[in-house]
Amino acid sequence: MENTEPYYKKITLVILGFILVIYALAILSDILVPIAFSVLLAILLNPLTTRLQQYKIPKVLAIILTIFIALALLGILLYFLSSQIIQFGEMAPALREKFTQILTSLQNWAASTFGFTVQKQAQLLSEAANSSKALVGRTVSSALGIFSLLFLIPVYIFLLLFYKPLILNFLFEVFSKENNRYVADILHETKSAIQSYIVGLLIEASIIAVLNATALTILGVRYGILLGVIGAILNLIPYIGGIIAIVLPVLMATVTQDGYTTQLAIIGAYAVIQFIDNNILVPRIVSSKVQLNALVSILAVLLGGALWGFAGMFLSIPFMAVIKIICDRIEDLKPWGKLLGDQVPASYPGQIAPRDAPETDGKIVNPI
Repeated sequence: MENTEPYYKKITLVILGFILVIYALAILSDILVPIAFSVLLAILLNPLTTRLQQYKIPKVLAIILTIFIALALLGILLYFLSSQIIQFGEMAPALREKFTQILTSLQNWAASTFGFTVQKQAQLLSEAANSSKALVGRTVSSALGIFSLLFLIPVYIFLLLFYKPLILNFLFEVFSKENNRYVADILHETKSAIQSYIVGLLIEASIIAVLNATALTILGVRYGILLGVIGAILNLIPYIGGIIAIVLPVLMATVTQDGYTTQLAIIGAYAVIQFIDNNILVPRIVSSKVQLNALVSILAVLLGGALWGFAGMFLSIPFMAVIKIICDRIEDLKPWGKLLGDQVPASYPGQIAPRDAPETDGKIVNPI
C-alpha cells in the first residue's frame, strides 16, 4: 500500500525528530561524551588486546594490560611536560602582572583610536570570557563530567572490549539475515576508518609538536616545549584548533619580550608548519578513508562545539565519517553520502548547456 502522506508532513516529522535527538544529546552530554570517547579508544586499542590474546593471555588480563599500557604512555607524556608546567605555575603571577599592563595599554590605545571606552571594552571582554567558559563548561560541565574523565572512561573501555562479541552479535541480530553482509561491511569500514584516523592523528600531532617546540625554542619563547605540545593537541580540532594554537605563543612572547619581532616570527613559523601539515601530513598520514568535504567538516566542528564543547569538536569528524559510511552502504541514503563526501561530480542532472555551445544530441554538457 502506497504512502499517501503529504511531503510537508514527512519533512515536519523529520525536523521534529532531529530536534528531539539534538536536545537529548545536549541534555545527556555528561553521560554520552565519555561513552563516545570510550568507543573510539576501545576501537583503537582492540588490535592490541587481540594480539595479547594470541599469546595465550587470558581475555580479562589482556584488556587490563592494554588499558595499563595506554595509561602509562599518557603518564609518560605528562611527566615529560611536568617540569614545564611547574615552572609555568611559578611564573604565573609575574606573567599575569605583565599581561595586565599590556592589556591596559591596548585598552587606552583602542579608546583613543576607535572611540571605544574602557568600560565598553571590559564588557566585550567579559562576554567573550563567558562564552569561552560556556564552551569549556559543555566539555566538563559538572562533577560527573570530571569523574567520567578520570574513572569512567577506563571502565567503559574495559567493558566495551570485554563485551565486544555480545555487542557485535546484537548488531547482526537486530537486522534481518539478508542484511548481514551490509552490516559486516559497515562495521569493518567503520573500525578501519576510526583506527586509521586516530592513529594518523596521533602521528600527525607528534610531528607537529616537535615542529612547534623546535620553532618556539629557536625563537626563544618561554615554555616553548609546553606551548608546542599544547598547540599540537589543539591542532587535533580541525580548522579551529590551528588558529588557537598560534595565539598562545604570540601572547606568551608579547608578555615576556619587548617589541613585536618575535611575534611576527612565530606567525611566520606557524604558517609554514600549518602549510606542511595541511598539504603533506594530513593527506599522507591521516587516513584517506575519512573522505569528508571541507564544508561539511567545518559545519560539523562548529555544531559539535556548540553541542558538546571542545569534546564535540574532536568527536564531530569521526562521527560524520561513520554517518557517511552508513549512507554509502544504504541505497536510499547514497545521495547523502555523496553530499558529505569530497568527490565533486563533473556534471549533474538537469545541467543546462551554454547557449553558444555546440549541439550535444541531448547529452549533459558541463558549462565550466
